[in-house]
Amino acid sequence: MDSKKLRRTLFLVVLMFLIVTSVIFVTNWDIIEDRFGKPDRVQMVDSQAVEVIEDDKQIGNDLSAFLMDDTFFDAEPRYKSIETYSGKVVSFLMSSVAKDLRIMIVNSRGLLVTGAPFSVTIEGLGEYTDNDEDGIIYIDSLRAGEYSVYMNELEGYRVPNTVTTIRVKQEIEYRVLDDIEYLMLTEDDIDAAKEDTEVKEAEAEADGTENTAFETAGDNAKKGIDVSKWNKTIDWQAVKNAGVEFAIIRCGYRGSASGSLVIDPKYEENITGAISAGIPVGVYFFTQAVNEVEAIEEASMVINLIREYDVDYPVFLDSESAGGNGRADVLSAEQRTKNHKAFLETIAAAGYETGIYASPNWFAQKVNAKELSDYRTWLAQYAEVPTYDGYYHMWQYTSKGTIDGISTNVDLNLCYLNIDTSIDHSAGAGGYTGVINGDTGNVPTENEE
Repeated sequence: MDSKKLRRTLFLVVLMFLIVTSVIFVTNWDIIEDRFGKPDRVQMVDSQAVEVIEDDKQIGNDLSAFLMDDTFFDAEPRYKSIETYSGKVVSFLMSSVAKDLRIMIVNSRGLLVTGAPFSVTIEGLGEYTDNDEDGIIYIDSLRAGEYSVYMNELEGYRVPNTVTTIRVKQEIEYRVLDDIEYLMLTEDDIDAAKEDTEVKEAEAEADGTENTAFETAGDNAKKGIDVSKWNKTIDWQAVKNAGVEFAIIRCGYRGSASGSLVIDPKYEENITGAISAGIPVGVYFFTQAVNEVEAIEEASMVINLIREYDVDYPVFLDSESAGGNGRADVLSAEQRTKNHKAFLETIAAAGYETGIYASPNWFAQKVNAKELSDYRTWLAQYAEVPTYDGYYHMWQYTSKGTIDGISTNVDLNLCYLNIDTSIDHSAGAGGYTGVINGDTGNVPTENEE
């Protein structure tokens, strides 16, 4: 290519570039002016924006104006910082039996929170504190009515900020407490040597004529045993092979000193072992209730422990001394009878057959036996022939029995109830209908002994 043609080509390329650039510049003039425009236009937009603010609403097109407004952001944050909410989350549950209120402080897993002086305020009454730091605040002697309750703040814990209302009842209702599990302890939680001090009254009343053999001469009585942790580990299949026809198993007790509700450490092992071996079972509970409310707690605990098992025999209340120093040992016969009726009625209301265990002297002096005659009676008298003149359905005739599969001495019993063990009781909360069809009479005859 000659030089003349080269110069012409370069001129055309430069001209074309200038034309294209001019077109782009003209087309985007507004954008370029906004970016690099005159100061008086910017001022005009600002003034226009100020002039069109109506009712605290900005209508102008300057969407970044808020950045220049010192009052746009709150001077104080509207939400508390995370640090303000630090600590363990707790809440509370409430229940009432009659003229009382129990408040239980629980964590997010539903377990009692101990070791802290939680407090609540009851509107119209004042503040109440968990002074012993066991996670429970108990208030009695309240008037019936509705009460509003809220938790007070405590450093290290995050408490609910709501007010909860509960109705306190005037009269006792014999019904199982839904939240009883929060009061149930194991022996790992207590000093068992001080709490489990049940004393067999029948041993003190024994006349030395008792029969310690595991046998019965009559056809109207079934042979059985009753066991607790004191009988250690049991070979239930060997027990079954030895001819045991039923077992009454201790499920728990109330502590003689503190009043704690304690599960017998061998309960689950014993009841599952007996049932697996094909031995029909009942249960008993050693009471130290000092009032009717505590008796309902005891019954509620029993129902909580047995509802998943097939229980054929009655639920018995073990009414005995705790060595003379037990919290319930000083009760009058009148108060003790009221407590026992509260327990028995609560068990019966849950659909289970129920009764009371005691020695002849205890029946005669420590309770009003006539007021308890509507329930099954389990007599504890260690004699060749019972001298008790009342009606009874089961007889514990010795504490010195021996049975294959049990390494310790064991209590031996005869039952005169007609128990139908073919009925399935595993259908949940109902439980116990039509199991005991009758009994064989008042006091056993000589042939039945």
